Amino acid sequence: AAFISIQAFPALLDLPQDLEVSTVSCGSRHTAVVTRGGELYTWGWGKYGQLGHGNNISSDQARRVEHLVAERLQVEEVVCGPWTTYVRV
Repeated sequence: AAFISIQAFPALLDLPQDLEVSTVSCGSRHTAVVTRGGELYTWGWGKYGQLGHGNNISSDQARRVEHLVAERLQVEEVVCGPWTTYVRV
């Protein structure tokens, strides 16, 4: 099992330099951001598939949700719940 650090205080996050974040939402153990270009990036605890990467793998690194890109869906809003992520496209 992958170790995922849980931080209860603000921390700097490395995202690709060309990304501009427009929205951030935090669940109990995961986080999601929407870029100004309408892409969704998620990271944290993924046991219930809440990161949207098609698996139950956790990640300390922000990763783009490729399924939305493949379907040519532009994200307008994201809301994270305790073990869920809701996305409006």
